[in-house]
Amino acid sequence: MTDLYQSQRAMRNLRRQAMQRGVIAVMDIGTFKVACLILKFGVSDGPREGSGVGSMAGQAAFRVIGAGTTCSRGVRFGEIAAMRETERAVRTALQNAQKMAQTRVDHAILTFSGGEVRSYGLEGTVEIESDRVNEHDIARVLDSCDAPDIGPGREVLHAQPVNFLLDHRSGLADPRGQAGQRLGCDMHLLSVDTDVVQNLVHCLKRCDVEVAGLAAAPYVAGRAALVEDEQELGAAAIDMGGGTTTLSIFIKRHMIYADTLRLGGDHVTGDIAKLLKIPYSTAERLKTFYGGVQATGQDDRQQIEIGGESGDWDKDRRTVTRSELIGIMRPRVEEILEEVRARLDVAGFDHLPSQQIVLTGGSSQIPGLDGLAARILGQQVRLGRPIRVPGLPQAATGPDYAAIVGLCQYAAHPQDEWWDFDIPAQRFAAKPLKRAMKWFRDNW
Repeated sequence: MTDLYQSQRAMRNLRRQAMQRGVIAVMDIGTFKVACLILKFGVSDGPREGSGVGSMAGQAAFRVIGAGTTCSRGVRFGEIAAMRETERAVRTALQNAQKMAQTRVDHAILTFSGGEVRSYGLEGTVEIESDRVNEHDIARVLDSCDAPDIGPGREVLHAQPVNFLLDHRSGLADPRGQAGQRLGCDMHLLSVDTDVVQNLVHCLKRCDVEVAGLAAAPYVAGRAALVEDEQELGAAAIDMGGGTTTLSIFIKRHMIYADTLRLGGDHVTGDIAKLLKIPYSTAERLKTFYGGVQATGQDDRQQIEIGGESGDWDKDRRTVTRSELIGIMRPRVEEILEEVRARLDVAGFDHLPSQQIVLTGGSSQIPGLDGLAARILGQQVRLGRPIRVPGLPQAATGPDYAAIVGLCQYAAHPQDEWWDFDIPAQRFAAKPLKRAMKWFRDNW
């Protein structure tokens, strides 16, 4: 009856079919790199205790059997800017992963950081029809959440129940089978730009791969970088990538807020290239090997040979002190962190019981970043690495792989979403035009 509902359920079915065949690919199409992992599924572990609403989405054990990474091309701010260049990069990463796995994959789950994600908090309440909460009651209460007007040209990417209320009790992860009269639900909805999603899907189709799922980078990066206690008590994951910096807030093991900044490590590299008048590749090398944000007395004496490609030996033979390099990098990093602080304040992060902040992503490896972040964001700051998953190559265990490692967890252990439940037909029959226009207008 609804395009969104049916398309999301269709992707869930594709994921299940791929899992039954045994293999599926997960891909992170970023500004700096395109990474691909191939997962092989084994015997189902069943639902994990306290992991969400239940096992409606289906959960399974897996192992990484193939990995491929290449430099990203044609991607800007986490969005496709040149389709052919991006297609070449995706094909390269996919072929390398398939060669390592010695198998071919037909379905892939994608994560991306673009699309200007927006978060909404929804709530709904229904009367329980029988003595105990059943599957039908869960579907009714999720359907009772009135969706906001997300605007034209946008679509819903995630619609996850984060809390259930049964009569006077709150904080229920799974109320099914419990007695009560009135069931309530708090749901987090995440919307993205429709064109960004369609471009990604089209790019994968050009590579002869069917999209079996989509996930927002803030969500999967948070799942990978935050430990269970942090997700339970309240924490923020900041994934500092090349073209974007993503932010997600978790509590009670659910994401309740997500945002994206169009600032990242590439902007730091661009500042170095412009101010020192050197090629971008040289600026990236200087940032990687000599960069930092905390200057010391020794840095004034450390001379860094810049080099160049002009062919003029006298012009190319230049040096710069490390303190000068830090002086170029620090203002841009401070700008990123201050913007993150502003987004955290808007989200009400200060009201959480725990205010742990975890920095991950490739740009989080800048020396001294944790100390600078502690002064701007708060004292509870640590650098995070993604959780270990079976078969993951050593080269893919760094902070810059947090999003794709989280996507592995999302593929094997997805949280239940609104479209995992059967929508009561009578609800649509009662208010067909109003609900259709309110939720799905201009989305597909």
